[in-house]
Amino acid sequence: MVGDRVRRNEIPVLLPTPTLSTDRLRLRPFDDADADALFALHSNAYVLRYWDSPPWTERGRAERFVAVCRTMAEEGTGARVAIDRASDGEFLGWCSVSQWNPDFRSASLGYCFNEAAWGHGYATEAARGVLRWAFDTLDLNRVQAEADTRNLASARVLEKLGFVREGTLREDCIVNGDVSDSWVYGLLRREWTPESH
Repeated sequence: MVGDRVRRNEIPVLLPTPTLSTDRLRLRPFDDADADALFALHSNAYVLRYWDSPPWTERGRAERFVAVCRTMAEEGTGARVAIDRASDGEFLGWCSVSQWNPDFRSASLGYCFNEAAWGHGYATEAARGVLRWAFDTLDLNRVQAEADTRNLASARVLEKLGFVREGTLREDCIVNGDVSDSWVYGLLRREWTPESH
């Protein structure tokens, strides 16, 4: 039988969004002051060319994004952190663990970084910090991630983190008429090593 995987525990559990530090980054809860930087990130068509939805065209989307981050914490479904460079406080993007299911001990990883942050290892560093927190705090057994098959840089990030490519979702996204496939990646607790590969 195939069915929706729902959480049996319907009572919301507060999951405070963490503040974390890595060698070069500060990961923190979003606040209202992040709306402009978020809008700049998510309205950039080049940055979002492999995304599963079109670029934002209205600033209100950024405010709703911040509100959703708070809802995730209040409902205990995951955590999404803003990522700043520690040296100068510049906003680089975000990383999240979402769809937390305590019964299955599973969650999904996601991230998005502005173009200036690419090629410096920030995505790998930030995701490793979030995964370390998630495995320790949420008692996870499995984390899943998906990447557009054209997004080789994101695939490399996942593989550096120890994720294993498990399959392909064929034509799973259609954005502005552009049909694309996605790779599915999985990382199991027994495969996870918080140190750099």
